Amino acid sequence: MSCAIIYVFSGTGNTKKICDLYKAEFEAHGVETTLFELKGDLSSLPSPAAYDFVGFAYPIHGFNAPHIMLDLAKALPKCANGDEKKYFVLKSSGEPLKTNNISSYKMRAILRRKGYEQFAEYHYVMPYNMIFRHTDSMAAKMWRTAKELAPVEAREVLDETPHMLKGIPFGHFIAWLFRIEQPAMRVNGRMFKVDKNKCIGCGKCVKACPMGNITRGEDGKFRFGGNCIMCTRCSFSCPTDAFNIALLNSWRINGKYDLDYAGEEQKSKHDWYCKKAYKRYFEAATQKINCAKQNNDVE
Repeated sequence: MSCAIIYVFSGTGNTKKICDLYKAEFEAHGVETTLFELKGDLSSLPSPAAYDFVGFAYPIHGFNAPHIMLDLAKALPKCANGDEKKYFVLKSSGEPLKTNNISSYKMRAILRRKGYEQFAEYHYVMPYNMIFRHTDSMAAKMWRTAKELAPVEAREVLDETPHMLKGIPFGHFIAWLFRIEQPAMRVNGRMFKVDKNKCIGCGKCVKACPMGNITRGEDGKFRFGGNCIMCTRCSFSCPTDAFNIALLNSWRINGKYDLDYAGEEQKSKHDWYCKKAYKRYFEAATQKINCAKQNNDVE
């Protein structure tokens, strides 16, 4: 039996949902699949050499892969005897801007030096956990699209069909410029605060942090380290909206979306934002899904 591994970092769960779809499709085609969820400690990584298919999955942060993905790329062993190991990338973000195509550049360069070669990359639009809150109708549309599109593209991965996203002018420079976010978020993370009047002491924020960056002493006080990568899982997990994420608090989004929403389309004051890009994304996804259905009908 063939086997696959996808190294997953997921902030509020969107990327993990995409990976679950891939896992289901892979296993429906007889490929045993491991989703290895990344946390701050990368000392016990499974080796890619043991798997027929290798994937990396992450949410896009400032047009880049989160720092933990770069740490992962550095921690993985070199390919033995000069062999080339192919891999694919899955990523998610709240908007379908072409600038998001550049997010894997740094990670790809690190992996290439170790003998890994990327052959495919897929970008899925999922609800924002920063900037502004999508309506539930929009979030549900994103999720419905992903549920139909991901299995189609998972089969492309199993066929090792090349699928690289088109770059943009000055893409490497733009990616480098926006990587300033990574050290900046470590500083910002030290300034987090918790509203004592709202906090119910459930500890969800501490448990949610993948970097172990949040602790709570016996005195009840929260302490924040310097390893924050701004996944906002702490804030998103807070049931009482007690979390303040410092300089980015005005962009903070708390609470789950209703991804199963089936009512009428909801209007938002943000409907103008990236309107054409969203339209292109959904149209291209629908076309690819329908094409796959037609080919299955023929078969």
